[in-house]
Amino acid sequence: MRACAPLLAMALAACGDTEMPPPPLTEAESAALNPSDPRVAALYEGSCKACHTVKDAQAPLTGDLAAWNPRWAKGEDALLASAMGGIKGMPAGGQCFECTPEDLKALIRFMAGHEQ
Repeated sequence: MRACAPLLAMALAACGDTEMPPPPLTEAESAALNPSDPRVAALYEGSCKACHTVKDAQAPLTGDLAAWNPRWAKGEDALLASAMGGIKGMPAGGQCFECTPEDLKALIRFMAGHEQ
């Protein structure tokens, strides 16, 4: 029995290393978020918010780290490429015709919870 004690202690210690995933946001919590930059806020309001605050749109909700963290792990360049080319139900550029690649990066950062 004593031989098992160190193994049990190591197993329990390892449990503390795992981080709980963030809880998903509700549509109302997502819709209440707004970019701090006025230009980005206007672009977000006109192009992104309609889908990224409604679960039925099947887009990751703005600020929902549970949905965005796996995407963010792929890298900002991969997310930008998806936004520019379109992905699943999202059209190319998210139908933001005035968005530059830098604008799209700022929008992605905001929605993914990495606003600078």
